[in-house]
Amino acid sequence: MKTVCLGGGPAGLYFAISLKLRNPDDEVLVIERNRADDTFGWGVVLSDETLDNLAQNDPKSAEAIRGHFAYWDDIKVVKEDVAITSTGHGFCGLGRKTMLLLLQERCRELGVELRFETEVDDVDALRREYDLVVAADGVNSKTRAAYADAFKPEIDTRACKFVWLGTQAKFDDAFTFIFKKTDAGWIWAHAYQFDADTATFIVECSEETWRGLGLDNMDQPAMIAECERIFAAHLDGNALISNMKHLRGSAWLNFNRVLCETWHHENVVLLGDASATAHFSIGSGTKLALESAIALAELVSNEPTLQGAFEKYQDERRLDVLRLQSAARNSTEWFEEVERYLHLDPVQFNYSLLTRSQRISHENLRLRDPDWLREAETWFQTQAGANGVHRAPMFAPYRLRDMALQNRVVVSPMAQYKAVDGCPTDWHFAHYAERAKGGAGLVYIEMTCVSPKGRITPGCPGIYAPEHEAAWKRLTDFVHAETEAKLCMQIGHSGRKGSTQLGWDEMDAPLPSGNWQTVSASDLPWAEGHAAPRALDRAGMDEIRDQFVAAAEMADRAGFDMIELHAAHGYLLSSFISPLSNTREDAYGGSLENRMRYPLEVFRAMRAVWPEAKPMSVRISATDWVGDRGVGGEEAVEIAQMFRDAGVDIVDVSAGQTSIEAKPVYGRMFQTPFSDRIRNEAGIPTMAVGNIYEPDHVNSILMAGRADLVCLARPHLADPYWTLHAAAALGDEQTAWPLPYLPGRDQMRRLAERGEGVGLRV
Repeated sequence: MKTVCLGGGPAGLYFAISLKLRNPDDEVLVIERNRADDTFGWGVVLSDETLDNLAQNDPKSAEAIRGHFAYWDDIKVVKEDVAITSTGHGFCGLGRKTMLLLLQERCRELGVELRFETEVDDVDALRREYDLVVAADGVNSKTRAAYADAFKPEIDTRACKFVWLGTQAKFDDAFTFIFKKTDAGWIWAHAYQFDADTATFIVECSEETWRGLGLDNMDQPAMIAECERIFAAHLDGNALISNMKHLRGSAWLNFNRVLCETWHHENVVLLGDASATAHFSIGSGTKLALESAIALAELVSNEPTLQGAFEKYQDERRLDVLRLQSAARNSTEWFEEVERYLHLDPVQFNYSLLTRSQRISHENLRLRDPDWLREAETWFQTQAGANGVHRAPMFAPYRLRDMALQNRVVVSPMAQYKAVDGCPTDWHFAHYAERAKGGAGLVYIEMTCVSPKGRITPGCPGIYAPEHEAAWKRLTDFVHAETEAKLCMQIGHSGRKGSTQLGWDEMDAPLPSGNWQTVSASDLPWAEGHAAPRALDRAGMDEIRDQFVAAAEMADRAGFDMIELHAAHGYLLSSFISPLSNTREDAYGGSLENRMRYPLEVFRAMRAVWPEAKPMSVRISATDWVGDRGVGGEEAVEIAQMFRDAGVDIVDVSAGQTSIEAKPVYGRMFQTPFSDRIRNEAGIPTMAVGNIYEPDHVNSILMAGRADLVCLARPHLADPYWTLHAAAALGDEQTAWPLPYLPGRDQMRRLAERGEGVGLRV
């Protein structure tokens, strides 16, 4: 077989090596537009896992590469004058030029032809001449562009500006991140040693800072001099060096995130950055390229047809690529929004940086550097008022007004559909009492409705009749007498999503009979088959506002410690906030200020009758998941700020369920980024919700400053004692158990010590 590789970077060279090892008689040519020793990066970072893969594939080249590695275990984070170092991270690096020369030498040994300083302008001609064309021609792949209709590339140009530089300053003790504040904003460097004399020094900043510093108008010598001035304290008198001096334009770049829908077309296949890129902040682009090269060579050598090999290659590698790109996206976005986090204490900022990609978790950090994490956990407890205590963040106390919580775990509101005429039953008593005994600091009651017509379904509970108040009072009396848990009632009105069937019958479907007239901000039905709601007039708004006020007064008399106004998920108040459901042309529609007018009016009226010592929260949908046409981004922050200014103590940050057009992006902790943004931009405490199910998730969210409380729903349906079980799994002996359950606690602790029986991943 005749094969040509377009591109003489690590991907193309290593594929050529891997193919020749498997098929010594094949003709393999590598074509590279640059000279043999040209390179536009500095160092290459690989993990021990990747090195093992290389050694298994080709021991000789792996040994040569390993012989030139610089190793380090530490990551140092320097923010202004404060440096924090953690260990156990296990990186290794070498010069990109060195790596290319080693791979070129190995290619020659195996009989691969190398052709440098050669441009390829006619890929079609090569396709006719060669059996296999491997396009490893980089992030700006001409091959990918030539067959864009077949490959269907998605190219996402990221926001930050960066430049690859080198230096002979020493960073051999740690992979180092340096954050410096300038008059124009923050700028930072990613620095690591890759040989005895040289380190990579990537400088990065927002475009606003880049322009503010005048870097956009500087030639290379001036730009380098400015970077040397900014980072002088960390260069020890050494210069910064560019290996792109031949460029006439700027050496600054924006990172392009590339992902192709299809990686092959006829006898052409994409490899490395041509098919998918991973941001330099997680140092895995070369890892992807080398491991994909091995997989492609193996499949091409063993599958009966090229088409079959290509299909398996894409299937096998795509999942790994997507996982790595997801981590890289998280990391990229963290750096793009880094000024959101620079107010954090250095300990928390360091933790946030280390866990930014979500590949490193709380317990993974404990394995890497238990001493550092112990210090960080003790710091967190001290900030929470538990001086000198060492416990996981989830067990830190928290206070809202006069309400003191024993920990940061919240049982999220979950509809039970078991009420009768709005009145809670023994089901509710047993359900909520069990969760309160289960150790969570705060237990939510499901959305409790302010009127019969404000219910979602006939099975939803209310807080509008004396018998409701009495039933809820029975529950709060028991919980307060027998547990340390606090109780929050979520109060809402269903709006246009009301008059529907029970959740286990058909969710959000109209009742087969007995429907009532629903109301909303506008007369837009929730979905096809739903009756149009009545758009509220001023009299109707007054009536419902007063129902919310009466509900708040009842909740106080019933003994609740906290109430939450439900202004999310497409229910009545949410229908005013979202432009998808609010098309009014009066003072309550149009601008965000107008759309927020009625929800804020209701909140203020409730806050006025709710006791000053008791906290009040609001649940919002931080995005409609419909792009620019709905709520999202900056508007969500503004919504939270408006509620904060009206007196909200904490924002329960949810997302979506406001429109049937929504296209949510699910995943682990998928709504936590919304909480993160609101907490750190609006300056208000938040609760994180959404597919959070492990103690590790809870501790990571809290320790990184992404939320102040963490809500878990389905885990508490499956296990009412989730918090107690988490305490046992983590070895926390300070969590109080109900006295009758102490023998069960003791057995669980013994099992946990032996690694048995707890049932929760930590």
